[in-house]
Amino acid sequence: MRLLTLVRHAKSSWDYPELSDFERPLNDRGRRDAPRMAAYVRKLLDRPDRMVSSPALRAITTARLFAETLGIDPRHIDVRPRIYEASADSLLTLVQLLDDGDSHVMLFGHNPGMTDLAHALARCSFDDMPTCAVAQIGFDATLWSDVTERSGTLRHYAVPKQLKVS
Repeated sequence: MRLLTLVRHAKSSWDYPELSDFERPLNDRGRRDAPRMAAYVRKLLDRPDRMVSSPALRAITTARLFAETLGIDPRHIDVRPRIYEASADSLLTLVQLLDDGDSHVMLFGHNPGMTDLAHALARCSFDDMPTCAVAQIGFDATLWSDVTERSGTLRHYAVPKQLKVS
C-alpha cells in the first residue's frame, strides 16, 4: 500500500506587489490554517515517511508548519523545484520516481497542478482543492512506479473551513 497526501499551500498574501509570485509569503489566515490542518492530519492520518515541497515561499512555509506540528525536523523536507508551476503530468512523473522506501509521502504544492493530480489519480468528491486543503490517496501498489492514472482511491479530504475554530 502506498499513501500520497496532497497539501495545497496555505493562503498567501498579495500585500507585497514588489515580490514575485515565487516569493509570496503566507498571510495571517494561512499561518493559522496550516497548523490547524496539520493537527487534523496528525489525529486522523498516518505520519508521512517523507515530506516533499515546492520551493516557493508559501509552499515551503506550509510544509514547515506541518512538519513542526507533526514532530518532523523541517530540515528533512525534500525541496523539489519541479513542483512549482507543475502540471498534473509532471507531478505524476515525480510521484512515480519517489523512493520506494517511503510508503507514505506528503506532497506540498500549488493549483491547478495539485487538484488536477488528485483527479487524475482517483475519483474525487471535490471539484477544487482550496488553499491548505488536504487530500490523501491510497494505492494498491508495491512501487511508486506502479502508480498510474485512476489507480488510486481517495481516502481522506478536508479543507480548513470544515475544522472548528478552537
